[in-house]
Amino acid sequence: MFRRREPVPFAFIAEAEKFRSNVTPPPRERASKGQRVGSTLMGLTVVAGLVGALLIGTPALSPEQSPLQQQKSEASEGR
Repeated sequence: MFRRREPVPFAFIAEAEKFRSNVTPPPRERASKGQRVGSTLMGLTVVAGLVGALLIGTPALSPEQSPLQQQKSEASEGR
């Protein structure tokens, strides 16, 4: 049912760790000016969105409203 794996000699493992490839990876292509401008604008858009969400959401988190100041509708005033 279960097979035992064959033991691997230690020398084989040591040789595998010493192996180094003589093939160097190709140099990375530099981003063009348009790509750099586009990525900068995308980053600024994301940051501006986060700052805007923080500015819009901050008043909702402020504890200035007390529970005693309840808003009443005009329909409930006549009762």
